[in-house]
Amino acid sequence: MFIDRLIENIKSKKSPVVVGLDPRIEMTPKFIKDTAFKKRGENIEGVGEALYLFNKGIIDAVYDIVPAVKIQVAFYEAYGIEGFKAFFKTAEYAKNLGLMVIADVKRGDIQEVAKMYSKAYLQNQLFDAITVNPYMGEDTIMPYVEDAIKYDKGIFALVKTSNKGSKDIQDIKTATGEYVYQRVAKIINRISKSAVGKYGYSSIGAVVGATYPEEAKVLRKEMPNCFFLVPGYGAQGGTVEDIMDCFDENGLGAIINSSRSVIYAYQSPYWKDVYSEYEYAQAARAEVILMTGMINNGLVKRKYIAC
Repeated sequence: MFIDRLIENIKSKKSPVVVGLDPRIEMTPKFIKDTAFKKRGENIEGVGEALYLFNKGIIDAVYDIVPAVKIQVAFYEAYGIEGFKAFFKTAEYAKNLGLMVIADVKRGDIQEVAKMYSKAYLQNQLFDAITVNPYMGEDTIMPYVEDAIKYDKGIFALVKTSNKGSKDIQDIKTATGEYVYQRVAKIINRISKSAVGKYGYSSIGAVVGATYPEEAKVLRKEMPNCFFLVPGYGAQGGTVEDIMDCFDENGLGAIINSSRSVIYAYQSPYWKDVYSEYEYAQAARAEVILMTGMINNGLVKRKYIAC
């Protein structure tokens, strides 16, 4: 079962950290772009090659210390077919090194369209899980739920997202006095019961932002079977203390995503005097080790079990 495999990967790597592979060509080290452009040309093909080479370096540096990577499709589809090639090549490379791969596609549409999106990703052997948007209604996510169960995959449904503007809709109070995000949480919690694994968690999980710790604390209680995918750590402002209530006392219940803070760690004030751009991958590894240690220390401080 997807969720059992994820938890076992977390336990074996002793880390709940997920590395987000969101490469920006303008931030890619010059030596990688030079290599890619020499091979494919200083054009869209070269850009796709540079994104892949950059990702490959990150994956090589972290595959043995993280359970999964999350690949945000927007950073690839912006470059058309060549970007998509880099997206799928990245997923394949990560899978071949034993990593679980989450496709961050945030799909949400009417059922017939959702079936095609689900076919594209959940029926693709490269991806272990995807993100979905349930804010068009419960019926629009059922094709993903059905395929997740049928093909032994996972989904993470947006519930309380990390962006500031999430309050504009997700924090509206309903006629029953609950917030919209709580109403969505109840739907996801109910659906999650159809895919619970041996550790008590479901392959139907939720996206809960690190930037809203009080809401996360509430949602952890309201969705006891749901594993959380937690964005917003690091560059978006989320801290170790902010994410603690996403976990249970056994140190389970959440995977914490970090993208920019990891893949561009060599540019950060903390590491820039230690690693050059040629060592961007080593800097990423150092940042993951630091992040994992801080999270595990936070769990111990809470008297939870560290990963």
